[in-house]
Amino acid sequence: MTKIHVAQFSAIIALLPLVLHRWGATAYYLDVLIFVAIHSVLAIGLALLIGFAGQISLGHAAFYGIGAYSSGLLTTRLGCSPWLAIAIGAIIAGLVAYVIGVPSLRLHGHYLAMATLGTGVIVSVFFNEAVWLTGGPSGFGDIPTLRLFGRELTDISYYYLCWTVTIGILIISLNIINSRIGRALRAIRDSELAAASSGVNASKIKVQIFVLSAIYGSIGGSLYAHFVTFINPPPFDVFFSVKLLMMVCVGGMQSLWGAIAGAALLTLLPEWLTFLQDFDVLAYGLLLLVIIVFFPEGLSGVGKNILRVSLGRSVTARGLR
Repeated sequence: MTKIHVAQFSAIIALLPLVLHRWGATAYYLDVLIFVAIHSVLAIGLALLIGFAGQISLGHAAFYGIGAYSSGLLTTRLGCSPWLAIAIGAIIAGLVAYVIGVPSLRLHGHYLAMATLGTGVIVSVFFNEAVWLTGGPSGFGDIPTLRLFGRELTDISYYYLCWTVTIGILIISLNIINSRIGRALRAIRDSELAAASSGVNASKIKVQIFVLSAIYGSIGGSLYAHFVTFINPPPFDVFFSVKLLMMVCVGGMQSLWGAIAGAALLTLLPEWLTFLQDFDVLAYGLLLLVIIVFFPEGLSGVGKNILRVSLGRSVTARGLR
């Protein structure tokens, strides 16, 4: 069933630009959908960490920034190939996550939340203060765009690239949660002590998932950097970490499809509410409050209920993860 969902979703993503063009939508909407794809990559990684491993993170934007700055600096300062820079950025983010994760993931609850929050703050301060390297608050530009077969990617090409990466990461993540590792993750989430007594190496698996989610974040950051071709610290601050957490919560913490839905909603919602001008933040907060209070399972829970009604039978959790 998962394969069918992925195939259907891929078909929708492939046809969406054609539909937008037919409706006369501008290139601006295509750019917004590219950001939805990038945010989905981050949300999937965070959903693995929070929803399946039960580990909170309030500093995930740090890895997003590490990927962006690594790609930007390697290509502009050292003349590195953008594709190689993306790979190096992912390795750097993975190493940083490992160094942070080994001691931090021994903590639980609000102690772990504070540890990850501190990590996000430290990285954000570094981006701002290391003017000699990052350009400080002013940032730097002239980051080269990605090229394939010697041709620079256009907006439509970049759209398909970003969504191909997103769908690829989704498939990898679905395979993980439906494997032995996924069962171990859910056991850790439900009771780490019980999981350990069953022979699960909880510490090792938690670190592995933390590193994987950091690599996802770095890939998203690199895609962002090569798309906007300019970076500065604000997009990678603690407030964006909180926004990522909201994406996962609104979408449904125990659903990767929900992570994509949450990323889409929280990326598109500000665009839809611009007509409210000064009241858009109020409407934004009210809508999110309604979703969290009345739909505790998030958008994925709403989708399951709709399918149950339309199909007249229960849809297994496995099929909608």
